Amino acid sequence: MLVFEFKTYGKVLQFKAIDEAIRTTQFIRNKAIKLWIDGQAKSWVELSRHCALLAALFPFADKL
Repeated sequence: MLVFEFKTYGKVLQFKAIDEAIRTTQFIRNKAIKLWIDGQAKSWVELSRHCALLAALFPFADKL
């Protein structure tokens, strides 16, 4: 396995925005996986619709 490391240079506000984007992505991913495992989503189209629904419900994604 290859691992690349790089020290990033940025401002505190930029790092906070990156952390928020990571949390948002993980939240959406976990919701989609739960929907798929529960058998309520059988195709990627249904998962895409669910992601759009989540985006409409949570306005915090607009801040990024």
